[in-house]
Amino acid sequence: MTADLICVGVLGSARGLKGELRVKSYTANAEDIAAYGALTDETGRRTFELKVTGRHKDQVLVRVRGVDDRTGAEALNGQKLFVPRDRLPETEEDEFYFSDLMGLHAELTDGTPFGTVAQAEDYGGGPFLEIASPGHGRVLVPFTKACVPAVDIAGGRVVIDPPQGLLEPGEPEEEA
Repeated sequence: MTADLICVGVLGSARGLKGELRVKSYTANAEDIAAYGALTDETGRRTFELKVTGRHKDQVLVRVRGVDDRTGAEALNGQKLFVPRDRLPETEEDEFYFSDLMGLHAELTDGTPFGTVAQAEDYGGGPFLEIASPGHGRVLVPFTKACVPAVDIAGGRVVIDPPQGLLEPGEPEEEA
């Protein structure tokens, strides 16, 4: 993936027989995923022109130009959709694109180095940072103001204040 591409969504399963797809949109307003023009794959070589056709429950439904049947739609299931960063709006204060957080150094509130942000995700339960820490492995930290009180993109760091017990070793699992 090139650094100037931002993932704005993922195509989901086919709906119906005429090429309609569900899409998981990462845009503030889910229907805006089609407002950025042609989207690309992670290489920037393959393009996808979307047209929002409606909503079904909490999902946005789209048609992809050139895809007119279920077989073609099914072939796109799981396809991540990217847009060049310069087509996205500037962020407000205390608002970040997940891609801006990846690779930042993480430190505890007392300044102790902790690790590096390996991933930023939101699977529906709220955003979190996955931090690769030499001393703790991979740690998931809720991306809230309480747990991540400072984000300094220009300085290349985040400050974390993990909830009590998050960094303590878990109980060993008993064998069945």
